[in-house]
Amino acid sequence: MSAGAQAWLDRARALRARQDMVGAEAALAQAHMLAKGDMQIAFLHAQARYELGHRAAHVFAHVCRQWPDHLDAQRNHALALASEGQVPAALAALEAALARHPTWAEGHRVLGSLRWVSGDTQGFDASFARAARAHPAHAPLWLGWFAAVAQVRDWSRATEILNEAERRLGALAALAQARVFLAGESGDAALMARILAQGNLAASPLVTIARIRQALREGAPDAALALALPLTQQAPGSPVAGQAWPYVSTCWRLLGDPRAAWLDGDPAFVHSVDVGLSTAELGELADLLRGLHQAQLPYPEQSVRGGTQTDRSVLLRHEAPLARAREALLAATHDYLRALPPPDPAHPLLSRPREALRISGSWSVRLHGKGFNVTHAHPLGWISSAFYLALPDPAANAAPDAGHFHYGAPPEELGLGLAPYGTIAPAVGQLVLFPSTLWHGTVPFDAGERLNIAFDVVPGM
Repeated sequence: MSAGAQAWLDRARALRARQDMVGAEAALAQAHMLAKGDMQIAFLHAQARYELGHRAAHVFAHVCRQWPDHLDAQRNHALALASEGQVPAALAALEAALARHPTWAEGHRVLGSLRWVSGDTQGFDASFARAARAHPAHAPLWLGWFAAVAQVRDWSRATEILNEAERRLGALAALAQARVFLAGESGDAALMARILAQGNLAASPLVTIARIRQALREGAPDAALALALPLTQQAPGSPVAGQAWPYVSTCWRLLGDPRAAWLDGDPAFVHSVDVGLSTAELGELADLLRGLHQAQLPYPEQSVRGGTQTDRSVLLRHEAPLARAREALLAATHDYLRALPPPDPAHPLLSRPREALRISGSWSVRLHGKGFNVTHAHPLGWISSAFYLALPDPAANAAPDAGHFHYGAPPEELGLGLAPYGTIAPAVGQLVLFPSTLWHGTVPFDAGERLNIAFDVVPGM
């Protein structure tokens, strides 16, 4: 690589670290011009174009032709094709790559997800099935197949997959851990108890969270708390700690412990504000987002029911309406941080640096009649949000809280009956900010459209 190409590549990396994606893409384009034969630069340039929302499939295709064993390029080529409306071509590209690399579990996962969001809810996992049976000693294929089916809560098929995997692979720790998760989520408390009583199950966050959830289902918040609190002792921002804190909150509330108010805020650390975008700007932004909702169904791992969620990070795209929204939303988030109580080194929200912000994820959710978001939290975030661009007409919905944002209530499947701390009736142009560790969801509505942008931020560099 020439010195000039290296300089542009270094500049692109620095700009990307600051989330200046437009500048990073321009620098990568210059590096690519100076080093056309460097496929790593070509891949990075394609990736930058894809993240910005530009057409990138043709650039990924060039990398794939020159570097056919670069599996990230193969995957992202398919994703770029799908984003450009070429779903059959995306499926064909992944199938061709999997024919060459049949044990590529990530490729099977992406293929299954694309099939699912395209409406194939019956055969979406067919490539996993073929590959696992053709390579029965390859554990990642069985575990990936199980995860794909478990994500859509098809517990009977997930059980069949685990049974077959155990016949093929024997007693693997990862399969035993999957069995604990499955027993808990499918409601087989007796099986879960038998597995745990054997005493030879390796500890893992997956097993611990499964045990926490089961203890809560069984009305033992003290036992759940004893399991959850040690997980929170990891470094601030740890995904495991982020996953555990909402359960700690639930346990403290059930036990009447005043630390629940310390954790969630008294009142809760939830704030709503109008970010100052004009009616015309909001309308332009809503129209742009509607064009990004191309899938028929949400991705299985998402909290959306009765609607769709976009891929990639919408606030890092190149379109001017999104750039204006990003600036306004980050300004409001800085205001939220300035209004928080003083730092507290033990608190997941208050312990972290507040000077700079980085978007760790952003997406748009579009719900239609009967749509909602199931209760969830964001273990990878620090501060989370919902910014509203279109809302159902209250006159078309019978319930007074239809389409409202609710926060604090744990997931319904735990059967705890804890009421939310509160609900917010959203308004177009309004941003709601809250800790990523706080349970939250959406009340279903009868008819209409509910369109928003959601994003997570973490402390910046």
